[in-house]
Amino acid sequence: MDRKQKTLEISKVLKELFPNSKTILNYVTPFELLAAVILSARNTDKKVNEVTKKLFAKYKTIKDYADVNIKNLEQDLSKLGLFRQKSKFIKKTAAIIIDRYKGQIPKTMEALTSLPGVGRKTANIILGNLFKIYEGIAVDTHVARLSKLFGLTSNKTPEKIEQDLMKLLPKEEWFNFTNRMIDYGRTYCPARCKHLSCPLISYIQK
Repeated sequence: MDRKQKTLEISKVLKELFPNSKTILNYVTPFELLAAVILSARNTDKKVNEVTKKLFAKYKTIKDYADVNIKNLEQDLSKLGLFRQKSKFIKKTAAIIIDRYKGQIPKTMEALTSLPGVGRKTANIILGNLFKIYEGIAVDTHVARLSKLFGLTSNKTPEKIEQDLMKLLPKEEWFNFTNRMIDYGRTYCPARCKHLSCPLISYIQK
């Protein structure tokens, strides 16, 4: 079986397993999603949700984040990894969105990746969830690990893995493929899995 056929078959099974897959990050406003995704780097989504529950109750608007005392924001995010750096990212990003984009989350890859703390993965998540714009595939640790496990890529960096997957999947599948791979990793095939009951065991690269 060639790599493209295998990818399409895996995508089909994932759709059957997780027909309504979506991000588990909790948010109400577009900026809350942006902040949550920035915070999710080097942290679990579960931990991010625990922290943002209080964070989003405390800060209601983008201006609240732009105006906050950085030490106070650091304290609010102190339970997360890299919290000092992420505090700076969120405060600076909020200020830029107000000054440059009139308080609206930008809708292009170029504009999003120019924001502090926003790389291609974050931008893909924002574009897909908020605007139904699909410019790429968000490659998180689950997507990277499983793509290599299934032999869909031999690359190691998220950027190169993304390029490989984009060539293997139709564009309309890009967004959902990410969410379903993440759900599959969490539900059936976590890191150090022994693959005793993985539905996609037959596709594992031997």
